[in-house]
Amino acid sequence: MNYELFNKAQSLYDAKDFQGALMAFTQCLQDEAMPPAPGETGRLYHQIGNCLIKLRDANEAIQAYTQAVADSAYDMKGAVDCNLGMAYASLHDYDNAVRYFEAAVADEGYDARYKAYIGMGNAYMKVGKTAEAGVAFREAALDEGNPDPTKALLNLGVCFMALNRPADAVASYESAFQFDMPQAMKNKLNANLGQAYVACGEMAKAVTAFESAIADKTYYLSDSASVDYQRAVGAVAQGTSSQPTQVLAPVDMSGFDVVADGTAVYPEAESYPAETVPQDPYYYDDGPMEGAPGYPEAYADGNDDRFFTASDEELEQWSRGIAKQERKRRNVGLKIVVAIIIVVILALGAAVFAYTQGYGFPTQESVAKELLANPSGSDALFSKDVEDVDSLTGPIVTDSSAEVLGVDKSMSNSTVYVKATTDQGGEVQYKISMVRDLIGWKISNVELYFPSQN
Repeated sequence: MNYELFNKAQSLYDAKDFQGALMAFTQCLQDEAMPPAPGETGRLYHQIGNCLIKLRDANEAIQAYTQAVADSAYDMKGAVDCNLGMAYASLHDYDNAVRYFEAAVADEGYDARYKAYIGMGNAYMKVGKTAEAGVAFREAALDEGNPDPTKALLNLGVCFMALNRPADAVASYESAFQFDMPQAMKNKLNANLGQAYVACGEMAKAVTAFESAIADKTYYLSDSASVDYQRAVGAVAQGTSSQPTQVLAPVDMSGFDVVADGTAVYPEAESYPAETVPQDPYYYDDGPMEGAPGYPEAYADGNDDRFFTASDEELEQWSRGIAKQERKRRNVGLKIVVAIIIVVILALGAAVFAYTQGYGFPTQESVAKELLANPSGSDALFSKDVEDVDSLTGPIVTDSSAEVLGVDKSMSNSTVYVKATTDQGGEVQYKISMVRDLIGWKISNVELYFPSQN
């Protein structure tokens, strides 16, 4: 391999000239005079992939990383697999992301497996597999190679809250305090801890945690955290600060290392770093559901380290329980939808029946009364087939309180008998014929009517 060209490419990369570095690494790969040896080919493709990641071309980066792992002599396969997982995650292909993260953690020669575990946890959270995400974050927290388990512990607490295991969440959050972290993160951690304490019924501890979160006046509690804070303060004031309680919903379960959709995050790969992009917290909007599997009695003994030893099977058991409750909730929603559909069908059936029986809106009676209330301004009440409306309305007596004597109804035709009173006290009766107009009625004819005709 042309090491002079390689070092030049590395210098360009370090200077953040990623386009120049990409061209130089590519030239080094294609140098026929000094072709790369086995192992060196993988190293060059690894670097090319990193350049492409910097240039936000995840698809091409995947192609380069795939060439890197194809070089069996290259001894950094775990790091490349981890970057492949991150690249797939940035494309929202979480199945492939998990597959490569699993390959990375299976590589015993990869001494930064915690990065792959964190990426795996992120991917699982994206597809709603909270228990699997919890297992991954726990492994990241326990990895001796992890120089800062804080983020893994924070997200592990998020998973425990989602699994309705607030005491384990408390243990996870409290364990994170032994590590150094920015004040902003410490404030957020205290807020999450406060909500976990509320869910455990430890109201006095919750108040302390919430007040620590807002002490420096740079952090503001979320809406759900504010509600829990007020509940905790009220409970302490009433002397009920240590009573068991149900998990309060909604619980703010936002993590610190879970990538928001559309945000690419690529962990550093040994001496070949790829950029870590600032990320937004991932928010779980749904609080624990009523009837969800509770916190086991065996874990209610104050043993804050149980979350380190809880088995994968236990986490999966709670996850299945949550999923079962979620299905039940969806089934309830489905039943409601079906009930609504049935009601709509019945209503439509009733409407069709009423239509066939001559009912409509406006009704025949209201049309007839409107005609007699203002005969000269009733053109809109007549069917379009009536050519001379004036000849029909001219003789009509105006009576705003005309009396409807009867109605003969059918689906398409109706007849209304109306009695009007003249100004002199006399009575005049009319027979008003109507035809269907969509769901209403229009007048087709008006004639005098005499009782002897009945």
